[in-house]
Amino acid sequence: MTRDLRMEVTYPDEITRVWRALTDPQALKEWLMDSNFEPRVGHRFEFRTKPRRGFSGVIPCEVLRVEEPRLLSFTWGRSDSIVTFRLEEIENGTRLHLKHEGFSGVRGIAMLLVLGRGWKSKLRLQLAQSLQRMRMIG
Repeated sequence: MTRDLRMEVTYPDEITRVWRALTDPQALKEWLMDSNFEPRVGHRFEFRTKPRRGFSGVIPCEVLRVEEPRLLSFTWGRSDSIVTFRLEEIENGTRLHLKHEGFSGVRGIAMLLVLGRGWKSKLRLQLAQSLQRMRMIG
């Protein structure tokens, strides 16, 4: 049995700004992690963070889908999980839908719990703050 993580967050920003925050490597570094990401199907990249016991700090990924400015999907780590961001224009902003799918077994459920807390913090706090700074810059 597999489980998925789903989240929805609304930002008072136009869809192009949110898209840029999801696809620009410098913007990603600010709110998520350092990476060598490129929004190109088939591109293999790595997110890099501080290593911890039992974790190298490197998350290998591959871009699966890019439909600018509405959909971005990539593999996550060495598991079968897939992260998909879907953006929806709404009145006065953009709604971001996150789906992180493909968690199975005991280890998968444990990862789902850890990543769920991480995504919540990243999307609701750090991405929101990053978008606010982008708004101030223009």
